[in-house]
Amino acid sequence: MSDPMRITLLTTFPEMCESVLSASILGRARAAGLIDVRAVDIRPYSASKHKNTDDYPFGGGAGMLMMAQPIADAMKDVCGPDFRGLRIFMGPKGERLTQRLAEELAAQPELVILCGHYEGVDQRALDHYIDREISIGDYVLTGGEIPALALTDCIARLIPGVLGSASSPLEESFSGDRLLEYPQYTRPRVFEGEEVPEVLLNGDHAKIARWRREQSLLITAARRPDLLGQARLTEQDRVFLHENGLDEI
Repeated sequence: MSDPMRITLLTTFPEMCESVLSASILGRARAAGLIDVRAVDIRPYSASKHKNTDDYPFGGGAGMLMMAQPIADAMKDVCGPDFRGLRIFMGPKGERLTQRLAEELAAQPELVILCGHYEGVDQRALDHYIDREISIGDYVLTGGEIPALALTDCIARLIPGVLGSASSPLEESFSGDRLLEYPQYTRPRVFEGEEVPEVLLNGDHAKIARWRREQSLLITAARRPDLLGQARLTEQDRVFLHENGLDEI
């Protein structure tokens, strides 16, 4: 059995990360040895007397910046001389996280993710110790821990064995053909006057599969038409879209 993928989060708030990493599917995957995820505190690597990791920016300006030295020493220690993975910084200037990017990163043997904080990070740390900057969206958070955890969760789900069904990550939104996921239902059959679609109850798996595909097409066309341009559409899909007046999508 090959070694599990390792993801290390470099953070000034490891307890914030551990509370998420120890729960639910991520927690079970860690316990089962399917993925090796850990949060490493940057503070002990600080060379300053008070172990601070931030300082005032040269040139003035509001807020504090994370210092290069603690990050550099933490990276050197965590990565070691034989590191073969990627070093990632979660920041607003990075490329947007997508399912395709998550799939690409999931193929790496190891990731080290730097969680930014305060007003930013000394550029020298990014220039010398970061391979890739990633953003989870066009908005600003108080720190990089939540984005790093989102990225970790997104990647971990793609590791074989982490989810209960091997087909689960292939059928969900943005996966496979890049369409949004179809509606799903469970018991009771009737809830507040609304019934489960009849096609899901007849046991005809071919009809169920086609209904789900058509629902995915309709939902994607309505909510994320840009994704249809990336999807692998069959001739049957195109006929269905035409019949529903969606030729121009």
